[in-house]
Amino acid sequence: MRSEIFSGSAPVESQERFALQNPQSMRVGLGADVLATKGAMVSYRGQVQFHHEKSGGIGKLAKKVATSEDVSLMRVSGQGEVWFAEEAGFIHLLELENESLSTNFRNLLAFDSSLAWDINRVKGAGIATGGLFNTTLNGSGTVAVTVVGHAMVLDCSQQPVYVDPQSAVCWSGTLVPSIQNSMNMKSMMRGGSGEAIQYAFHGPGFVIVQAYEWKPPPANRKSGGILGTVGDLIP
Repeated sequence: MRSEIFSGSAPVESQERFALQNPQSMRVGLGADVLATKGAMVSYRGQVQFHHEKSGGIGKLAKKVATSEDVSLMRVSGQGEVWFAEEAGFIHLLELENESLSTNFRNLLAFDSSLAWDINRVKGAGIATGGLFNTTLNGSGTVAVTVVGHAMVLDCSQQPVYVDPQSAVCWSGTLVPSIQNSMNMKSMMRGGSGEAIQYAFHGPGFVIVQAYEWKPPPANRKSGGILGTVGDLIP
């Protein structure tokens, strides 16, 4: 059989644990475990197991239930190699060196199990904004994020940078975003602009923005609900 698909589409060969297969899929060589969003595996070879990853404590479980940050992870372990992708999003690898990174969970693809993670509320994001939360990763290891369209990296150290919360992919853990509310009565009377709430970043660090806005989750959405998170408490 002949086809151009057989040229340049073989599995990537790399000494790196995380390696891009192409701009929209990546390979992870197992040894140490990796945590990935549920359903992100597209292929594997070797002796590989997939298990639901518990939230790791009552406090984190409560955050999952009470927020719209739907952190649903699986632990991938064994010997072999696994390929991950998510809706053909463009994948970027970030190496943390005893650092922290805040992400929109919908952009998080996979990360080293050595990294600690938690759910945090963005400062000033109260009921009026529908509540804005992010997933924070800390430590040393690799993080893979997906971006809808091409990414833009903005330096926040020189002047304030304002970003739509549904377009923010991730940002430096050194940054503490606040909420900029540009809503006013005149605009509301005329139907609003659709751009009332923004993240405001200012300080040493960067924010990565995608060329797409996620649809905000329903205000009454629970992250999997009580039944969906019971497994987090089962050993």
